[in-house]
Amino acid sequence: MKLTIIRFALSISVLIYSVSGFAQTESRSFVDVTSTYSVIPNLIYQRAGGVDLKLDVYRPRDVDGANKTLMHIHGGGWTNGSKEASSVNFLPYLEMGWTIVNVAYRLADVAHAPGAVEDTRCALRWIYRNADRYGFDKKNIVLTGNSAGGHLALITGMLTSDVGMERQCPGDRMRSTWDIGPTNMETLQVAAIVNWYGITNVTDLLNNGPGTSGNFTEAWIGSSPNRVATAARVSPINHVRENLPPIITIHGDVDTIVPHSQGVLLHEALNRAGVPNELITIQGGGHGGFSATQMANIYDEIRDFLKEHEVGN
Repeated sequence: MKLTIIRFALSISVLIYSVSGFAQTESRSFVDVTSTYSVIPNLIYQRAGGVDLKLDVYRPRDVDGANKTLMHIHGGGWTNGSKEASSVNFLPYLEMGWTIVNVAYRLADVAHAPGAVEDTRCALRWIYRNADRYGFDKKNIVLTGNSAGGHLALITGMLTSDVGMERQCPGDRMRSTWDIGPTNMETLQVAAIVNWYGITNVTDLLNNGPGTSGNFTEAWIGSSPNRVATAARVSPINHVRENLPPIITIHGDVDTIVPHSQGVLLHEALNRAGVPNELITIQGGGHGGFSATQMANIYDEIRDFLKEHEVGN
């Protein structure tokens, strides 16, 4: 417990003192953010495989009622990373007054695919079930993440409950297809997805070897006989359809970990399905690590995209 508190305190200190290159005139100042937000760390949203899965809630004290809510999912190739280490990523949304739900999930050494997807779907259902308690606006939920977190943001927001990734979620259970009668489960819907260079076709990255995300993909998918089917099941590209939420993708064109073609593939498929979307290509950009100027421009684009689609208003 003491170590957890220390780690959380360190993540907060990094969050507070990091230099922001994308604060806008309409955004809150750092003083506003640090003085008006309360943080509720390490709430357990699910227990799976003997592991307590936790999330942190950042709430603006000066907002009454339901507030626009960002669900943030950390990256790390599904094999590493933590919610605490990635908290700087959502600093711009704190400046814009969003409520943040920062989610941890099972990594590959604890659970192979689709474990992480099951977890993030349960985290989204937790937000729905606890909307009144924490002031989450269910009509204004945005999902975001970087790399593997971008993939999880996409698949979490694109799946339907019929796929069956929510059967382990606490609370209301998903009824089987052969059950008869109504269910009182709410349909999980999000207002938009902000995807930072996430994997869109997991199958394509299997067996790619070192130098790409293929080695991480192998670790996450595992070696079970149904590994190809599992990769297809957790690939966002296979869940593209009409009436998805607006999706904006940010991807460097010289990314050597997740090829830029992954972003292009999703963009083209969403266009064919008539889904509002945008692909922001960072010229000369790699797997993140964009400059302050590039980040400022990216967040301008994200703000405009959300405003255009009346998200977070």
